[in-house]
Amino acid sequence: MGIEVRNVSKRFGSFEALKRIDLSVADGELLALLGPSGCGKTTLLRIIAGLEFPDSGSILLNGRDATMSAAGERQVGFVFQHYALFRHMTVFENVAFGLRVQPRAARLPKDKIRERVMTLLKLVQLEWLADRYPSQLSGGQRQRIALARALAVQPKVLLLDEPFGALDARVRKQLRDWLRRLHDEIHVACVFVTHDQEEALEVAHRVAVMNAGGIEQIGTPEEVYDRPANAFVYSFLGDVNLFRGRVQSGRAMMGDLEVDAPEHRDAPDAPATAYARPHEMEVSRDDAGPQAIRAEIAHIQTAGPNVKLKLKRADSGEFLDAEISRDRQRELNLRTGEFVFVKPKQVRIFIDDSVSPPLNYQI
Repeated sequence: MGIEVRNVSKRFGSFEALKRIDLSVADGELLALLGPSGCGKTTLLRIIAGLEFPDSGSILLNGRDATMSAAGERQVGFVFQHYALFRHMTVFENVAFGLRVQPRAARLPKDKIRERVMTLLKLVQLEWLADRYPSQLSGGQRQRIALARALAVQPKVLLLDEPFGALDARVRKQLRDWLRRLHDEIHVACVFVTHDQEEALEVAHRVAVMNAGGIEQIGTPEEVYDRPANAFVYSFLGDVNLFRGRVQSGRAMMGDLEVDAPEHRDAPDAPATAYARPHEMEVSRDDAGPQAIRAEIAHIQTAGPNVKLKLKRADSGEFLDAEISRDRQRELNLRTGEFVFVKPKQVRIFIDDSVSPPLNYQI
């Protein structure tokens, strides 16, 4: 096992940053800590690195208790969001720094240091920049050099804190693909922090969704997206439409929507919310039956291969989002200001204030 976090809690004054966190990361696994700002993900990463210490609980790295070990004793590579490169050093010297400050007994000879540094620069595809200074590099290049520097000391664990947060969208996309390929080569336990849902779902083997100091759900990208554990996970992982109502006697009533809820047939009357993602909304000019909602098209936006619609409900004035293909838009030839009928093809129903798994229903 690469990393084990056991019952870790951390307070800063009266603020409870982490609440009894349990987490494991296998050797060779790439895990994302995903959540909103202030949820505790960076604090957890810093505790694993030894830059903070827990109030309770323990950290095991490759089976060894490292809870109170200093950061330099943990064999952990850490990559910061803003690179933290030494501006007065060349790219080569930045990558070599960790090797040159090791104790004399463990330090490699100069020729071996040069060999390892050049091997790492080739690994990150920047060997041609060895004599440049950080100020002469692009943001994406600086981030790759920071990663090469973290790998120079051959860490057993690699930690990345918002590694692509300071980069533009195109560079982020390129580096996400590159990081996944690189990780397949270095094969160490890796944890990276992000608040970008797309980044976590695209890069990680597993995703831990955090909120208010706790972990709401851990699973593969498919599991957390398709089978969210609760309403927070569902709403955090992408845009959603909400339909508020009640569940009573096995029936969910959400305004114009009524859905069978057999798992709650014996449950008392309770408030509930149905969720549907924009791409799960069916749009038609024809009345699609009792589950269809009449709505006015308020805005149409073409976004790559899809078309996004902002719809204003005729009954309540609330707005809904729908996403259709360009082919469907060409077929319908929708215009702003006209009325259509919209129907969720699938909803997920959560009893309010419940953390039980959602009910998934086709409509």
